[in-house]
Amino acid sequence: MTYQSIRAFGKVSFTFLFGIFCFASSSFAQFRVEVSGVGVTQIPIAFASFRNESASPQKITSIVRNDLERSGLFKPQLLKQVVDENQRPDLSAIRNKGADAFVSGSISALSNGQYEVRFRLWDAVKEEDLGATSYVVYTQDLRIAAHRIADFIYEKLTAEKAIFSTRIAFVTKLGAKYNLWISDIDGENSQSALSSPEPIISPSWSPDGKYIAYVSFESRKPVVYIHKVSDGTRHAVADFKGSNSAPTWTPDGRSLVLALSKDGSQQLYVIDVKGGVPKRIFQSLGIDTEPVFTSDGKTLYFVSDRSGGPQIYRVAYPNGTPERVTFATPYSISPTISPDGQLLAYVSKVGANYKLQLMNLATQATTELTDTVADERPSFAPNGRMIVYATQQSGKDALMTTTLDGKVKVKLAGQVGDMREPNWGPFLYKSN
Repeated sequence: MTYQSIRAFGKVSFTFLFGIFCFASSSFAQFRVEVSGVGVTQIPIAFASFRNESASPQKITSIVRNDLERSGLFKPQLLKQVVDENQRPDLSAIRNKGADAFVSGSISALSNGQYEVRFRLWDAVKEEDLGATSYVVYTQDLRIAAHRIADFIYEKLTAEKAIFSTRIAFVTKLGAKYNLWISDIDGENSQSALSSPEPIISPSWSPDGKYIAYVSFESRKPVVYIHKVSDGTRHAVADFKGSNSAPTWTPDGRSLVLALSKDGSQQLYVIDVKGGVPKRIFQSLGIDTEPVFTSDGKTLYFVSDRSGGPQIYRVAYPNGTPERVTFATPYSISPTISPDGQLLAYVSKVGANYKLQLMNLATQATTELTDTVADERPSFAPNGRMIVYATQQSGKDALMTTTLDGKVKVKLAGQVGDMREPNWGPFLYKSN
């Protein structure tokens, strides 16, 4: 298993009890978004309500505004006017209201049951048209269209790749049933990929976003499956004696690295995504688990207790010598690496608390990002600008995102629910 899963049950060692994985009983509800904190630099941006938006099943303007606010880089405001994409606004007046950019648009219901969503982005300082586009979608895809609009705005104003159209996988428990969910990054539009009376843990997206690897206990032992997102078909890729756990994809998407105990203690192996005979990466006297690659595939980070307690190590893949990375606390687990390979996010035990940490790998400088005390399983957004993680807040379980400075946090939480094991998916679309 993973140190993280054992930690959720208060276990100090993970050399035993591979089969006990139970989330607190709760029910699942749709997420709402709560933003706290203030970013250092925010772009003030104004919106006019999209023309005919009242007739739309989804409030496009609100979805776009919430996306941009969630990033920590924007300060949205809604103007009391209706201006569509075909009208040139009074940009001087908008600038006097403190906005540097302005968004307007419209929504039209088409005769075939689809909707056409149009928008235009303006630079209110330079009084320039920054571009416009439109999407024709069915009702169920209106939220996707809104996220694509937010992506367009973000990329035009920051010159960075946006992540609002990406997805998050996570696990919940409803009564006696476990579910693997896939949702938009705001938590809405959740779809159940798998439902099981037995625990599901460690979801991991393939590099192309078409598959999810995960561990299921439905056969009363941990087995690693690969699940095709588009149609729900799947196959077992690791069902060996003992524990099969902690899958992560190689960057080329052809193999998984995972933790197996088939030959004794838990060690790291690589296996083809179609299955077959796994190959051990290296021999260790300790227990090795929770592997994760840098995006170039040249370095593998993992957790091992070879030094006595769980710590994070790295190794040049596939033939390097492991070296220890974390030293500050006696317990460090759940590594995740930023896409540029410069940052390591992980969870460390500080006193009796489990805290999300961010390390600059070049300088070894480490920042504690949260004020919560039960943080779990961080995962970077594909542009490296945000981190999603599981935690507890006010006595309730929640998923949260945070900016890298820890100053803007978003709580993704229903009225009730037990949500764990988040993993942020890859980019799905090319830049606008």
